[in-house]
Amino acid sequence: MRKLRRGDRMVMIAHRLFQEPHKIFTFGAFSEALSAARSTISEDVAALRQVCDQFDFGRIETLPGASGGVRYMPFLPPARIQALTEDLARRLRDSARILPGGFLYTTDLLSLPALVSRLGDVFATFFRDRRPDVVLSMEVKGIPLALMTARAFNVPLVTIRRGGRVTEGPSVTVNYVSGSSRTVQAMTLPLRAVAQGARALFIDDFLRGGGTARGVGDLMRECGAGLVGIGVLIETAQPRDKLVDQYVSLLVFDGIDEAEGVVRLSPSRWAREQIRETSAEER
Repeated sequence: MRKLRRGDRMVMIAHRLFQEPHKIFTFGAFSEALSAARSTISEDVAALRQVCDQFDFGRIETLPGASGGVRYMPFLPPARIQALTEDLARRLRDSARILPGGFLYTTDLLSLPALVSRLGDVFATFFRDRRPDVVLSMEVKGIPLALMTARAFNVPLVTIRRGGRVTEGPSVTVNYVSGSSRTVQAMTLPLRAVAQGARALFIDDFLRGGGTARGVGDLMRECGAGLVGIGVLIETAQPRDKLVDQYVSLLVFDGIDEAEGVVRLSPSRWAREQIRETSAEER
């Protein structure tokens, strides 16, 4: 292998770190793979950390000690989160998205990998101290958002189903009351999908009454796991009192005036509070 220039080494290091967020890589592993001294690798990582800080690419941390090394963590600064939520709200307020019955069409946006990847980084920023072992999603529309959040944390995605499948082995099922329709429904999860004692983060596209999120918490207790956070893209303004209160939403939906073609949607207070807290931590 030819001797690599510094720029080549930094590209290789960045590629490995960005591909597996939160994973700790030892300097020795990079030294061996790139045929460079550990001191040289350390200088490359320091330069790469400065670039990430300067251009808001995320955070690169070094950990001292024999078991230490370097890791990358997705992180968006408050200004970028605010710009992203405001832009998303503007796009969703387009009257062409109004569906009969007062519904809002969002599927196309939740199918854009570049956009959903950034939203996953937003949730990874908000929940960075929760250290989830797994990200949960309800089928079907919330899966892309949860997958990109799982990608940002470098942990598995587990999809909770509304009906069991015999091919998945023994399962646990809980009944829950929908917060919007007040009907009793069921959710199912294979027993081996979430390990006992695991820390689970639930990500969904929409929250109305909070019945689904509350049911997920009950399901985790049945599995012997813990629900450490709930993140949703859009919450409804009504009902005001949800069945869960510890959650983070990015946008709040206050209904549609079909006659006027107006969508009442804006960044949520939760997002604004999280942005302020992140700003305070940065200072």
